[in-house]
Amino acid sequence: MIDEYRRGWALRYLREAKAELEAARKIPYMAPSLILEAIRKARNAIYYSFGEPAFIEIIVREAAEKTQTIDDPILRFLVSIEESIQQLLQVEEVDGEKAMTQADSLVRLASDIVETLTGEKIRN
Repeated sequence: MIDEYRRGWALRYLREAKAELEAARKIPYMAPSLILEAIRKARNAIYYSFGEPAFIEIIVREAAEKTQTIDDPILRFLVSIEESIQQLLQVEEVDGEKAMTQADSLVRLASDIVETLTGEKIRN
């Protein structure tokens, strides 16, 4: 379903997202930047799981810009993830607890997606 190259990158980005999130918990003064990095890496893990990230990103961006309803559930899901990420990136002062909760949810979601599409059992 997914080639070894993309599988490897998806797993790597997922590991790094988890590590960034763990570091954010341990180093509160660096938490905002670490949380944002964890979110970006979780998104990259998801994109690598679905295919070529550059193409996925273009498709998601174009779909997000359209005003009509998105019929494809996977694309609608990817657009909602991207919108959540963009909202977090736009906030000047990140609400630490809320951002941590959202990032943790996204990393768990990315883990489920990567595990499903790669067939690899992911340790938490």
